[in-house]
Amino acid sequence: MKHAALTIGLLLVAGAPAFAQENLVAAREQLMRSNVAAAQVAGGMMKGEIPYSPAVGKSVIMTFDATALAFGEFFPEGATSPGAAPKIWSDRAGFDAEIAKFQEASGAAVELSGRPGPADLAAFQTAVGPILDTCKSCHEGYRIDD
Repeated sequence: MKHAALTIGLLLVAGAPAFAQENLVAAREQLMRSNVAAAQVAGGMMKGEIPYSPAVGKSVIMTFDATALAFGEFFPEGATSPGAAPKIWSDRAGFDAEIAKFQEASGAAVELSGRPGPADLAAFQTAVGPILDTCKSCHEGYRIDD
């Protein structure tokens, strides 16, 4: 019985990479949609269209950070999709450097924001500005406009 359970478990785990590979594009597109939503909230607060809240500011920063930490893993060789430039794979080192900048900026924002989130809009802008700069630089080189 133990061997049967072990065999079934191994078969399930062995099939996971194929399942995951098929869903990489959908996962990274969802991560980017989350990132876009966070950027829209950040922009709304910075423009005064949305009242600033430390809790919302922290949520935006944590969304950026979660995306930064995971995003690069969803671009294995050959997993192309609309919006993703072929340069991602032909200049992988450059793309990975952009992801590293995103991770560094989002990690610094998490540290700056503290547990409750940035105390005011100025602190939020200081924390989030470098993250938004990494979005721009990555999109300029590694994104195809739809």
